[in-house]
Amino acid sequence: MKKYFFVIFLSLIFTASCAFYFPLLEEPYPPEEEYYDDVSVEAAPELDSSYFHDYLNPYGIWVNHRTHGYVWIPHDISYGWRPYTNGHWVWTDYGWTWRSQLVWGWAPFHYGRWGWDRGLGWFWAPGVVWGPGWVTWRSSDIYIGWAPLPPGVAFTAGIGIRRLSFAIPSSSWVFVDGGYFLNRSVHRHIFPVERNVTIINYTVHKTNIYVQNNRVINGGIGIDRVRRITKKNIVKHELRDTNRAGLRRIGSGRLEVYRPKIKKSKAVKPKSVVKRENVQERISRIKTSKPDKKVTPTIIQRRLRDNQKREVTNLERSQQREIRDLKRKVEERKKSARTKAEKQKIDREHKEKASKLKKTHEKEKSQVKTRHKKEVEKAKKKKKDKKETEEEKKKKKKVIKK
Repeated sequence: MKKYFFVIFLSLIFTASCAFYFPLLEEPYPPEEEYYDDVSVEAAPELDSSYFHDYLNPYGIWVNHRTHGYVWIPHDISYGWRPYTNGHWVWTDYGWTWRSQLVWGWAPFHYGRWGWDRGLGWFWAPGVVWGPGWVTWRSSDIYIGWAPLPPGVAFTAGIGIRRLSFAIPSSSWVFVDGGYFLNRSVHRHIFPVERNVTIINYTVHKTNIYVQNNRVINGGIGIDRVRRITKKNIVKHELRDTNRAGLRRIGSGRLEVYRPKIKKSKAVKPKSVVKRENVQERISRIKTSKPDKKVTPTIIQRRLRDNQKREVTNLERSQQREIRDLKRKVEERKKSARTKAEKQKIDREHKEKASKLKKTHEKEKSQVKTRHKKEVEKAKKKKKDKKETEEEKKKKKKVIKK
């Protein structure tokens, strides 16, 4: 018995002594994905732009764009997808660095530019300069947003990218409540695109990509400002090179990155190129050629409802916060008002602003509701078409057997 208590006593001493050596993590790293093996690796190799063509081919299609040459379009993307949404931001010795959750994310989010085309949707134009994240920023006391730099925005060594000569389209922006900016599931907190115009008017634009000690750095929003908005202690990570493409690990204050040196070659082109007019048909065919039997049309519809419900929740929460923020500012102004007339003036201005904001919010809700209705109708049509296709196949099999 004495031996038993002695073992327990030693265990307690050991546990207490070790408690000081474990860092306090705001979000524990999943061990199977985030374990950081401190083994030295060789730097990524030097390659030409054909490597992009070959690596990305299984995950999308290549198209010859009339302005930007050969561009790539991903075909396996999630609901409401936009560039820089499936992943999260990490503060590193290269500034704000995007860590993608997509296996192909090491390339399109760190080289080249993303553009939007009515006929193609989102497309990626390859580039050869590696960066932590080619985005521009917007922020306020309650919101943080980012948007991909479009093709044509050149990076000049020694100068960087400090300002844009044109406005980024409102639909390109990704906005979240500032408290969720560092969340690893940030895509679950993104506001519907219908909110963007309103939030743009609430925020200040800043582009701050520069070179320091031969490093491309995205200063974006100042770290102190992000600390104030998120109310979190932010750990600075050190980038560590790896020679393997794919998903990258994070932990122990380090973030793995795969960033091979790419030589631009105008002579090379993708082995398979799709004509512009066949893009949507080809993407649809790819998605249906290898269907997941477990994902039935019913499951697809349920997922759609869940995604739409989350969008509405994010929409309503942000609208309610704007109303509270407006009231707070009014109360602060009234406290500093010296006369009754000044307070009455502030109340009239608040009533006018509140009325205008209410109309804006109602318009946003209406736009989201209309889009959701169209998405449901489209999903029902796909379910009906699939059922008819399966019935046709069964009939053909019966005919063949006869």
